[in-house]
Amino acid sequence: MFSNLRSLIFKFDPETAHNLAIKSLKFNFVPNILDNDKNNPLFKTKLFNKELENPIGMAAGFDKNAEVYNSLFKLGFGFVEVGTITPLKQYGNPKPRVFRLVEDEALINRLGFNNLGAQNIADRIKSNKQSGLLGVNIGPNKDSENRLRDYIECLRTFHHTADYITINISSPNTEDLRSFHEQTKLNELLQTINKEKKNLNSKVPIAVKVSPDINDQEVNKITEVLISNNIEVVIISNTSDSSRDSLSNIQKHQKGGLSGKPIEKKSSILINKFYKLLNGKIKIIGVGGVDSGKSAYEKFLAGASYVQLYTGMVFKGPNIVNMIKKELKELLIKDGVKNFTEIVGKK
Repeated sequence: MFSNLRSLIFKFDPETAHNLAIKSLKFNFVPNILDNDKNNPLFKTKLFNKELENPIGMAAGFDKNAEVYNSLFKLGFGFVEVGTITPLKQYGNPKPRVFRLVEDEALINRLGFNNLGAQNIADRIKSNKQSGLLGVNIGPNKDSENRLRDYIECLRTFHHTADYITINISSPNTEDLRSFHEQTKLNELLQTINKEKKNLNSKVPIAVKVSPDINDQEVNKITEVLISNNIEVVIISNTSDSSRDSLSNIQKHQKGGLSGKPIEKKSSILINKFYKLLNGKIKIIGVGGVDSGKSAYEKFLAGASYVQLYTGMVFKGPNIVNMIKKELKELLIKDGVKNFTEIVGKK
């Protein structure tokens, strides 16, 4: 059904198409999806000590204002991450700011953390209890004079409602945000977060989302900081502001973060580097080019214990989780495993 609709949807500019998708999910215009593999033991896992039906999550960026997370659970996602959310409402960058690269199965976005603000979104989550594991991705306002304080403010707002909170230090669309990858700055940020958690008497788990555009030296230093601050999960990775040379689409040089198939290998290589250094101390959520059972399988082999996607659903449609599970099941049965976790890191 989606393949018939796709050409019509792709006539709209990407941001309009996305808004229509959110409205469709909000008003339940999306058909019920038959899932023959619900509760299949092959896919069962735990994240932050909570049972998941499967390890396939919706990445931050799709449901920025926490409007449709329960509809996404109905589509089969094992967990959902909303945001990125900033303390104050902000419009983001000027339009057009999302570009669809059809030949490359990719998107470039320079949205710039457009969202309704922390308090508005927290109230929405409180009034619409999540039916699955819900993560909240947080970041600073563009014009903030104190970015550390912005992260703390979001932590205070969401520590009661989120099942986990992701510290986004890796969007290429907020100027100088990626400077938080620097060892001293990252350490200060995570120490401040942990101190505030203690003040709040909060047990909310913390994840950190990193850039795909980091070098080996940075990987080593970031790993040290994550371990020393008892971070539970690292999300690898965000969109890339490089990796354009092999693209075909005429819009490949648009400024912004590249997502989808062109960063699949890049993120898997980075996952494997982190996996070897983390030595099982921190779990990895693998993101970048996941749109099939095979691509999810490759992420698990590289060392991810969970995957997230967003661009994949733009190109493959709302049934993507079941499509991934169907193909993944065949690959896992071929391997003779009882649960997908048996292949994690076996690359």
